[in-house]
Amino acid sequence: MNSGPKTAPRGRLATLVSSEWSRHRTVSTARLKRGSAKDGLSGAVFAHHIEKLTIREKPNGGLCVHTIVLVDDDRNLLNTIGDALEGEGFAVRRYDSSTAALDALKDIPADVAVLDIKMPGIDGFELLTRLRKDSNLPVIFLTSKDDELDELLGLRMGADDYITKPVSTRLLIERIRSLIRRRELTDGRGESEPIIERGDLRLDPSRHECSWKDQKLKLTVTEFLLLKSLAMRPGHIKSRRQLMDAAYGENIHVDDRTIDSHVKRLRAKFKAVDGDFALIETLYGVGYRYRSTTQA
Repeated sequence: MNSGPKTAPRGRLATLVSSEWSRHRTVSTARLKRGSAKDGLSGAVFAHHIEKLTIREKPNGGLCVHTIVLVDDDRNLLNTIGDALEGEGFAVRRYDSSTAALDALKDIPADVAVLDIKMPGIDGFELLTRLRKDSNLPVIFLTSKDDELDELLGLRMGADDYITKPVSTRLLIERIRSLIRRRELTDGRGESEPIIERGDLRLDPSRHECSWKDQKLKLTVTEFLLLKSLAMRPGHIKSRRQLMDAAYGENIHVDDRTIDSHVKRLRAKFKAVDGDFALIETLYGVGYRYRSTTQA
């Protein structure tokens, strides 16, 4: 029996897409057909993209499309990456400016955003900063080859991952799928998980909610999964490799400094609500641990 994605009949496709996006904004069939300048697509191109969408079944019934937002001032790169993603069944929205992307995301949210860093006007860093004010949208940065400063700064500002240019579309697709799987594990679309309580810490994996001393913290997907891995076994040391597997999956490799950057940002969020927070410990050369309340 074939359990892979199902392509909906062409005549029903606009209705299906509109239905799935209705929780964010009603998208009429007429609007889908004529396209929208706000979405960065002409009517003809938008209609072509809609007809190529692959619909998959949700675990609890219904249908959904994973939507990827691409933002880069290089239109050739937008087309190359966008076409590759559409070939894998994603819905793709392409923008050659941060301003256009910000306006569109206010109306119709996406599942993952892929942002170039170096763009004229509002660059990728500023775009991420504005997105993070009211959104935990998973973000992957496109960085210049071997530009460690951009990579570290992006991660510390709240990006979930990064890919260096020239972009390997195969690697990017793998990272996007991994990020979507991780997001679904932390926002109630995966199997229900028990609430984790460690003293003043409360984690609800099924709702992607974290609170410290009854104050809610907004965590990215990667930060949430790292904290969950540490808090599951207080007092036990987690190596960077173990944290990498917990946050990214066993088939994804990232540098140790990527984990360090995520942990640093995670600590900063706790300290923002409690200056005395010191329960995430670094064991130099070994890894990290969430300090047990019974430790001295």
